[in-house]
Amino acid sequence: MEGEGNERKFILSFSSEEPYERYWGKEILDHNPAAVDLTRLNSIGVLLFNHNRDKVIGRINRAWIENQRGMAEVEFDADESSEVIFQKVKSGTLKGVSVGYKIGVIEEVMANKISTDGRFSGPCDVAREWMPYEISIVSVPADATVGVGRELKGNPQAPETLSCFEAQLQINKNRK
Repeated sequence: MEGEGNERKFILSFSSEEPYERYWGKEILDHNPAAVDLTRLNSIGVLLFNHNRDKVIGRINRAWIENQRGMAEVEFDADESSEVIFQKVKSGTLKGVSVGYKIGVIEEVMANKISTDGRFSGPCDVAREWMPYEISIVSVPADATVGVGRELKGNPQAPETLSCFEAQLQINKNRK
């Protein structure tokens, strides 16, 4: 993360194509610009602390894809609770970043097979269409390559996450 002078703005990376081990197997977020719908982040995106929707600490000024990574310029709010997190980020104590997202389309790549675009080896699930909901400053990130924990935190059975995934798995099973 880079701060710009004494401003409350930082440029950070919030996602990558690094495989993330889920309970069902590896998940990869495709970072081709057509795969990532940044509309929500760029229109109403917020910066949270540890994915807590009640702890809004700032806003997302802009988000984009660069070198197969999700990038964003974020700006911290000046209220008391945001200031605490801002100071920890500014001092380097908190470096972790994570993203909450929803997957629209998954490509299931079987063991010893290659994805349709030839970029990923199975077994894995490649998110071919996905939408980030929020970016979080986190104390314990999952993806060390960008400090990103790439999942919608909270209840692992959240319908907005798994129903879409389960529906796509059923579609993939029916195609075999």
